[in-house]
Amino acid sequence: MIKIYTDGACSGNPGPGGWGFVIIDGENTKSFSGSEDATTNNRMELTAAIKAIESVDINESIMLHTDSTYVQKGITEWIINWKKKNWITSTKKPVANKDLWLKLDEYNVSRDIKWTWVKAHQSGDSNDSIYNNMADKLATGAIAK
Repeated sequence: MIKIYTDGACSGNPGPGGWGFVIIDGENTKSFSGSEDATTNNRMELTAAIKAIESVDINESIMLHTDSTYVQKGITEWIINWKKKNWITSTKKPVANKDLWLKLDEYNVSRDIKWTWVKAHQSGDSNDSIYNNMADKLATGAIAK
């Protein structure tokens, strides 16, 4: 199973944003990042997950770690009712970032992905803290200054 750690960041919300992810495949580690000029933190969190999944072979199983409860709960819990209620939230408003949720849902349904929340900005030498911090540095470093 391939492990992925993702993160998104924004300078201002909205404002310029960045996303980053780290892929651990056995002994191999790869990292990627990118940016957008005008975006939100939540869009960058979703984009990081989407870009990470897209970079892994479709037949691979993925354990995706995110420090965003928005992404983790959104894709594993909230999306069920959003789809039942025609993309309307429990507060009767349209789901924000529907375009990205649709893409993430497409991948989630068609691939073997396990979603795990990790606490952000932890110190220590656990894999979760090391790789989450790496993803954070990639995301914040990608923001256009």
